[in-house]
Amino acid sequence: MARITERGSWAPVVRKSDGPVYLAIADALASDILSGALSAGTRLPPQRSLADALGIDFTTVSRAYAEARRRGLVEGRVGQGTYVRPKSQVSEQPASTGVIDMSMNLPPRFDDAGLVARMWSGISSLEATGGLELLLRYQEAGGTAADRAAGALWLSPRIPTASADRVMVCPGTQGALLAVAGLLAAPGDCICAEALTYPGFRSLAAHLRIRLISIGMDENGLIPEEFDAACQTHKPKALYCTPTLHNPTTATMPIERRESIVAVARKHGVPIIEDDAYGILQRHPAMPLAALAPEMVYYIAGLAKCLSPALRIAYVIPPDARAATRLAGAIRSVTSVASPLTAAIASRWIQNGTADAVVSAIRNETAFRQAIARSLLPSNAYVANPEGFHLWLPIPAPWTRAEFAARLRFLGVGVVGSDAFAIDAPPEAIRLSLGAPGTREDLRKSLQIVADLLAEQPAMSSMVV
Repeated sequence: MARITERGSWAPVVRKSDGPVYLAIADALASDILSGALSAGTRLPPQRSLADALGIDFTTVSRAYAEARRRGLVEGRVGQGTYVRPKSQVSEQPASTGVIDMSMNLPPRFDDAGLVARMWSGISSLEATGGLELLLRYQEAGGTAADRAAGALWLSPRIPTASADRVMVCPGTQGALLAVAGLLAAPGDCICAEALTYPGFRSLAAHLRIRLISIGMDENGLIPEEFDAACQTHKPKALYCTPTLHNPTTATMPIERRESIVAVARKHGVPIIEDDAYGILQRHPAMPLAALAPEMVYYIAGLAKCLSPALRIAYVIPPDARAATRLAGAIRSVTSVASPLTAAIASRWIQNGTADAVVSAIRNETAFRQAIARSLLPSNAYVANPEGFHLWLPIPAPWTRAEFAARLRFLGVGVVGSDAFAIDAPPEAIRLSLGAPGTREDLRKSLQIVADLLAEQPAMSSMVV
């Protein structure tokens, strides 16, 4: 049941006996829309105004409006408010208790049953060719000759000089980073990295007791002058960076910036650890640092972001044969070997074209999801690369990143704040993964909640009751 106030604004009548207040408000909306009391296009009162009118917490109204959006009762329009949708679109869905998690940066799921069947077919066909040799034998650190050859084939569009004798197979990017970082630096040494960097690298640096030196960034990525100054002051053992589709800012270094970074590294004799997790997603790949300075770059290309997180396979190209021998020992010491079974799956997919088809499907689904983001979020509110599946969202004052993320969690959307990436003081920003929601509809719902929250001011009252 609801009423229309003297000012013509809608307000429900809610009682504690009706159950959770936010559900009672959503139920009242559904009832009034279905009865015709609220017509399509009617603007609902701002959340704070309704909270004041009902004498309840702002967050309860926020949650009620989020539930109403989930049922298809209303829609938010950035900068305009919340409006009733047509009666035909009203749903009687029960309340949602789950969270749409946008915190993990996963490749988006694509809807192609034929390709999925092809992926599984490639796995099952290993029985005929691999036999017990694949299942009951250890393999050498760095991978078999066949798996290295498949890795070289996979990397050839970005590293044309890649050959089987130069490629090493590692148990995922994290395993590769652990081996390379441990090879280049000892406890107490320092490694330079972007001011905002991959959380997994921060974690392994802490494990190895390696200090990370923060290097400033701009819209084009790592700033060469700051890297140069850090080399002079700290004498780092290496530079770790993600030049393409940087995580989390989405920045991609132009060729001039890459050349400048390489020039600084050469000047100071600092090896580079290049994490090319997202490079294959680009239809016209940027030139890797490893192609500019093969003699000083440890190039790492994992399959988790572009093919399948389940494989836990990464390919590494060390600078030379001596570095390859040392790296094989490091891999053997810290991770033993990459799983022969998953390495064989990756090789099979690469050789029979399945991997290329999967990348194409991921690219196409990413494009759809980027379009959804453009349709729901203000264009000046976030930073994105159209070929990547994550967004970087600076948080506008007076919001803080912690309050914004906490409110999103309360409304059913999980995100990750800048704290996870920052070596020093974190900026007021969060990362949103477009690939993590299982469906496009889940993505629309979650981004609509984000858009609505951006249009609101932070609650003056506490979320704790």
